Amino acid sequence: MIESRPDRSDHATLGPLSLAVHGGNRIDSTRALRTPLVMANSYLLPDDPSDISWSATTEGLYTRNSGVNQAALEEKLVALEGGEAAVALASGVAALHAVFFTHVRVGDHVLVSDVTYEATWRLWSELLPNRYGIEATFVDISDLDAVRDAVRPNTRMICIEAIANPTTKVADVTGVAQIAREASAILVVDSTFTPPPFYRPLADGADLVVHSLTKYINGHGDAMGGAVIGKADLVERIKADAMVDVGGIISPFNAWQIQRGSVTLPLRLRQQFASAHAIADLLDADSRVEYVAYPGLPGHEQHDLATRQFGGSGYGGTLAFAVRGGPDMQNRFVSQLRLITSGFSLGHDDSLIVHVGTEGGRVRYYPDEFRHFGHLRLSVGIEDQRDLLDDVEAALDATFGGGTS
Repeated sequence: MIESRPDRSDHATLGPLSLAVHGGNRIDSTRALRTPLVMANSYLLPDDPSDISWSATTEGLYTRNSGVNQAALEEKLVALEGGEAAVALASGVAALHAVFFTHVRVGDHVLVSDVTYEATWRLWSELLPNRYGIEATFVDISDLDAVRDAVRPNTRMICIEAIANPTTKVADVTGVAQIAREASAILVVDSTFTPPPFYRPLADGADLVVHSLTKYINGHGDAMGGAVIGKADLVERIKADAMVDVGGIISPFNAWQIQRGSVTLPLRLRQQFASAHAIADLLDADSRVEYVAYPGLPGHEQHDLATRQFGGSGYGGTLAFAVRGGPDMQNRFVSQLRLITSGFSLGHDDSLIVHVGTEGGRVRYYPDEFRHFGHLRLSVGIEDQRDLLDDVEAALDATFGGGTS
């Protein structure tokens, strides 16, 4: 039987670095110092299993109901986020869908931030309304009066992102949480851009926090997963409905990889956030750059809110910007980068950049400069900061024929 290490089980006494190392780590009969990878689908049942529910979410029955590595990862996520319970699923989108599938019904109304991840946008602009008759209103989440005015008697959920993908709009989680409480609605915060220990939305009133574990928490670009952390009663319903009977469960191997990758999370974030801020400052000061969206810049619309909400510990590791000129110039700049790689995803150990155009339904809610120029989303990795700055400067010089601003 695998058990938690008793001398390290009191998470309240541990700092974030210690939690990242020891949270959820278990010792089994092998006495290995890391939770072993358990690839079994099934587990030995008691002599009389006739009264066991086949839909139970108890660990040690069947891996779709909860596997050893999934449970260990969930323990770590609870410790890192300061939640009551967690469920780990196959991807970040699976986690989002699990929340919506479980906690919203036909005839309910949902408020959604008007700047949000593509899959969230499509779920609420098309799939859930068209198939299940759930109505969603997209609202400027930075305008608390607009959020309050958009609430209806049947509003059951408010969905926001702490830092929005891709425009970096910052949500006032405490303010939105107050509105949600007044409406008896569930506040769901996608905190993928703001992982712990950098920020913990539950402490500011969120009911559920969603992460794409694929991104910062895994951090190495080699495993997919998603998670929901929060109040136990809300999470247990997700496990019973969306996990067991819809089946978007995380694989044992991916859970094991993410558990391993998360050990260095606080250290990676420190490097990524510092380098992202330095790159944002460099771009913001260069006349060849049309705009930069990064909460750490004084000119960012929610800079003061970000400073207050995130406690001065940083402003994230992802920024958006565009160089002067049209799509061809954006592509030319990306092609001149030598260290930063053109690729999807974010939060990895290596820096990734992607050129995003101006098409798509959600684009109409973006700031004017995003809609006119498109944007380059840059996720900053853990490379040497000087190497990243040199790469960006050299690419600007090559794109514009040399000469700095």
